[in-house]
Amino acid sequence: MSDAVAPDNTPTSNPIMKKALLWSALVAVAIAVIGATLGGLVAGVPGIAGALLGAALALVFMGITAASILLGNRFAQGEQFVGIFFGIVLGGWLLKLVLFIAVVAILRGQEWFDSVVLFICLVAGVLGSLTVDVIVAARSRMPYVSDAKLPTASSE
Repeated sequence: MSDAVAPDNTPTSNPIMKKALLWSALVAVAIAVIGATLGGLVAGVPGIAGALLGAALALVFMGITAASILLGNRFAQGEQFVGIFFGIVLGGWLLKLVLFIAVVAILRGQEWFDSVVLFICLVAGVLGSLTVDVIVAARSRMPYVSDAKLPTASSE
């Protein structure tokens, strides 16, 4: 295939983003299981709650970026693709920032979860997300060309 658009006109990055979403979900489940086990041993029920909350937040934050790229790719065939695509991705990042600030403000001072376990699970989620992104991108068979089509030379 000479360009990076599949025969059904979907960008070739879509399977990569879907795979990243799947692996991110698996990482979040692993963080939840391991974090809840260790958090329960260290801090009891608040440790379990902190681990599960941290894993859920990690999953949401990991998913927003890949989901925004998949949403932006829906406009790949349009004339305004680049502007719409980066607007959607930037909107996803802004959503994550606002969501993080809101969650921190809401959870501040709550006693029902262990904040240290929550923090450790969030850090594990960030590191897991970066690892998933690197592994999925490194193992992908994405062509080194762009999805954009260049204008053809005129026959003047």
